[in-house]
Amino acid sequence: MAQLTCTDLTLGYEGVPVTEHLSFSVNAGDYLYIVGENGSGKSTLIKALLRLKAPMAGKIETGDGLQPEEIGYLPQQTAVQRDFPASVQEIVRSGCLNRSGFRPFYTKQEKQLAQENMERLGIAHLAKRCYRELSGGQQQRVLLARALGATQKMLLLDEPVTGLDPKAQTELYELIQQLNQQDGITILMVSHDMEAAVRYATHVLHISKTPLFFGTKADYLKSKIGQAYTGEGTV
Repeated sequence: MAQLTCTDLTLGYEGVPVTEHLSFSVNAGDYLYIVGENGSGKSTLIKALLRLKAPMAGKIETGDGLQPEEIGYLPQQTAVQRDFPASVQEIVRSGCLNRSGFRPFYTKQEKQLAQENMERLGIAHLAKRCYRELSGGQQQRVLLARALGATQKMLLLDEPVTGLDPKAQTELYELIQQLNQQDGITILMVSHDMEAAVRYATHVLHISKTPLFFGTKADYLKSKIGQAYTGEGTV
């Protein structure tokens, strides 16, 4: 049974669709790259998957034990967010807020989960450091650890390596792949990095006003749109 199924979605703003007839499904352990031109509807799809914006038509369903609030999210960072004056530990713990409801404190179990996620991502030694003092790569690790506080099942990542130097990009990609392959966490990544898609993805969703492709990476690389975007098969 699929963890996430989208059926005949129409997404848009103020009654104007940006993408229509969008259908795809994601199974546990998949690594789905969501690609497309600017304005093709990727950001709108993210909001719909996070239940922040209702589809104009169609439906989004979760299954296989996944609850809508269990989709962990790593957004693109703004300059203001990079300057956030809180400790690493505080930010990572805040990933548990969805489960804490109206409680004004974290449980022992939630604090332990945050500690485990910091250790998992190699940032435990930064726990007391101020977030704004960290490098871009360290900040993304903190936000990834925060997202893991909300889920052990599915992560939705929006251009996670934007603004990072090549070394930090590679390290973050390897961390995400480890979470997918070793921990079994399903990954949905919005990205323009086609080289990374070719390397890491199991499946590709290429969207436009009318969906262009959904399927396995192998089939994408054989398709005309896949070859046009990746350069594979053109040599």
